[in-house]
Formats: sequence, structure tokens, C-alpha cells
Amino acid sequence: MGNRLSKIVTTTGDNGSTGMADGSRLAKSHIRVQCLGDVDELNANIGLAASFLQWPAGQQILLQVQHDLFDLGAELCQPGKSIMNESHVEFLNCQSETLNEGLPPLKEFILPGGAPQMAYLHVARTVCRRAERSLVALHQQHPVNALSLAYLNRLSDLLFIMPRRQAHEQGLDEVYWQSDFSR
Repeated sequence: MGNRLSKIVTTTGDNGSTGMADGSRLAKSHIRVQCLGDVDELNANIGLAASFLQWPAGQQILLQVQHDLFDLGAELCQPGKSIMNESHVEFLNCQSETLNEGLPPLKEFILPGGAPQMAYLHVARTVCRRAERSLVALHQQHPVNALSLAYLNRLSDLLFIMPRRQAHEQGLDEVYWQSDFSR
């Protein structure tokens, strides 16, 4: 592979715009750029969560997700291009089904937290939901690939299941909501 970024400091964004992969420039406040930033933040949070996992299979799942999120970012940088496909979504479906198998049924809402490896997955899940909201907002103004929408929705599900699996495998406690209103 050739050099993708030979110069990091370009000063071309000093005027509040940023370059897209198709050569166009958009304001850094544009919903597409916001969405790209949210996907990038999600990817960084997934990398952070993976660094705390003591579960090699979970780390491998998250590594694949990080690659997929780069695909999503590449798609978003090229308006009208579809990169995300059914196999991306199916990967998440399969992982979710496998990891959810054998977990105890939920009798109450889980508070985000617990052991650090679980808490960072919960943070990644909430960032995923924000990225999903940004993608929906972009889609309302400029239609995007429906499979990209499905991918982020399924990813947030997986990021909810993963800390539950981690707790189950390592005998860690999940923290349940306790309130008079939860009955």
C-alpha cells in the first residue's frame, strides 16, 4: 500500500472546512462531518474498551468492528458510495447471537459500569448510539446506505451484550437498577 498521508499538518482546514475523499470540501459543522467525527470517536472508544478486555475472543470481535468502522467512515467520506454490506451486519448478528446464548434473562435494567472492562464497553455503546443518531440525521438530509444504519443499530446491541458476557465468563457482578419506579 502506498502512502495515504504523507503530510499531517496541511493548514487547509484552518478556514473551518475539511476535505472529503471525493475532493469536495465541507464545513466542519456539516452533519456529514459531525457523523464522521462520531464514528471516529466510537472507533477510539472501542479501541479503549478492547485494551481493557481480558478476553481474547472479545478483543478479536472489537478489532473487526474497528476495521468495519473505517469502512463506514470511508463510505461517509464519499457521498453516494456504498461500502457497508450485508456481511458487515451479519457479522454483528452472529456475534450477538453467540454471545447472548446462555446468559441469564434480564429481570431489571443494568446500570452502565461494573468492572473497568465492562464499563468501557458500556461507554462505547452510548457513543455508538450517538453515532447512530448522527447517521440518522444525515440520512434525513442526504440519504445514506441503509446497511450503514442497520450496522450501527446492531453494533450498539452487541456492545450491550459483550459486558454481560464478560461478567458471566469472569464471575463479575452486573449492577442492576434499584428504584421504587422499577417495580
